Amino acid sequence: MKHLTYFLLLVGALSLSACHDLESEPNTALGNLRALWTTVDEHYCYFNEKNINWDSIYSVYAPRVNTSTTATELFEICSDMLAELKDGHVNLASPWETSYYRGWWSDYPQNYDARVIQEHYFNFRYHTAGAVNYGILTPDSVGYLHYSTFSSSIPEYTMDYILLSMRNCPGLIVDIRDNGGGDLTNVERLVARFLDETITAGYIIHKTGKGHGDFSSPYSFTYSPATDHVRWLRPVVLLTNRSTYSAANNFAAIMRTLPHVTQVGATTGGGGGMPFSSELPCGWALRMSGSPILDPNGESTEKGVAPHVAVDITPYETAMGRDPILDTAREIIVNSVNNKSR
Repeated sequence: MKHLTYFLLLVGALSLSACHDLESEPNTALGNLRALWTTVDEHYCYFNEKNINWDSIYSVYAPRVNTSTTATELFEICSDMLAELKDGHVNLASPWETSYYRGWWSDYPQNYDARVIQEHYFNFRYHTAGAVNYGILTPDSVGYLHYSTFSSSIPEYTMDYILLSMRNCPGLIVDIRDNGGGDLTNVERLVARFLDETITAGYIIHKTGKGHGDFSSPYSFTYSPATDHVRWLRPVVLLTNRSTYSAANNFAAIMRTLPHVTQVGATTGGGGGMPFSSELPCGWALRMSGSPILDPNGESTEKGVAPHVAVDITPYETAMGRDPILDTAREIIVNSVNNKSR
């Protein structure tokens, strides 16, 4: 992962050095819109995958800008134009607002309610360590761990303790529903707890030119087992929903390929690109997907990672205090144990 981190820093430096000269555009409403369009045109990495005609989109939004356009009006126009990318990693930040495309998760069932699990499955007798809630479900003694964000790391000794506390459990449920991502270093550290050998964890490609199809060849990166710490090689069921995004999406893409892991729930939200950052002449900060990360099979995960077993939760089931995704995970673990004992 250290090699991947160095590579990403190098790619970022090269990308910034090759960035479009925004000073060539005047600090006017139309100049800022053109600068935004051009920067995205040269650096966004999913035009071809999403079949987006960026030229035609400019022709729609440019006529909305004139010499009397105010800053707040311009921000709304720019935000609407960026929303055409349908990408939660694309943001424009002004002093008063940050644009954000929500359709990647708001158009789907939530498929998760923390209160249901805390109250009806644990009677509020669960443990908390930073971003992790964990405990042992009764009566089947299945271990459960919910990790809310990869922005928060789990100390190694804490993870050792959690896994040791579940040493008598037949299997472990790792729940990353509503995990919006964070630091890829934390992804590697957690995945390492479930490995018995070094694996190819994925591939990264980067832009090599201004064209929408100008990319490097894929560079592979590997993860190795956490041999100095407690590892879990028994059955694992990974729970995902549409709000599993970015680094959590990457975690799901890797974990689902392991032989003892089953992914249950809904397709993740995607967010498979490393960010590229720039600035408009007016000072607004632009962030977008600049370098795609591919899964261990070399496939894009921008549109999400599909589960092995698809399960949705209805509002009625939530109201009744049931979580069918969690129930399915428990059944999978119990059945795997029963099958082995035959």
